[in-house]
Amino acid sequence: MLTLYKKNDSLVIVFSLLFILSSCADNQEKPPADAPGSVFSLSGYPNSSALEGNSTETASKWIFLAGGCFWGVEKYLALIPGVIKTEVGYANGRTEHPSYEDVCYRNTGHAETVLVVYNSDKLELSSLLDLFYKVIDPTSLNRQGNDVGTQYRTGIYYVDEADLNIIDASISQLGERTTRPVVVEVKPLENYYAAEEYHQKYLEKNPGGYCHISNDKFVEVSGLKWE
Repeated sequence: MLTLYKKNDSLVIVFSLLFILSSCADNQEKPPADAPGSVFSLSGYPNSSALEGNSTETASKWIFLAGGCFWGVEKYLALIPGVIKTEVGYANGRTEHPSYEDVCYRNTGHAETVLVVYNSDKLELSSLLDLFYKVIDPTSLNRQGNDVGTQYRTGIYYVDEADLNIIDASISQLGERTTRPVVVEVKPLENYYAAEEYHQKYLEKNPGGYCHISNDKFVEVSGLKWE
């Protein structure tokens, strides 16, 4: 069972191995997909316009990327042409409904992660991963920039088994370009909880906020155009 949760008044989502949507939150009625604060729906994954409620995208896919502090990683990934939506949260941990403080100080095992919804007709997963590698140190274990801890590990968490071969090939190619072993974690997504609202689009709300990614990376990716 793979479970995705939104905090506060956001959508609570349960994704079974058969990709069947059901509700799961203190017996409360699940809000409709177009309710305020509801952005994503797993109904009909992987090619569902329900991902954005009124989205016209017909080839939407999901991937979950952990690359250290999620503030900068989210901003960077959101700038990539072909990316539809991003959200920050906590993935593949041992506890339910963790807070930011839990993840930082209570050894929950979660990784700070960015949920990326992208149009696979416009952006191939291999290209998305190559861009992701540009803003992480794939050979650094449990550390990115000045941030240290298991919550800052690098990882690629997939929800579509068909993506695994692409990810494995990408990691293999990355290893050929590095002089040290690649320690990027590759696993199926086990669970994911959306982070608190103040973390979402953090660097848009706080332009001078902390970021371990250099500004030139944002400039570089914002100028990309696909043929």
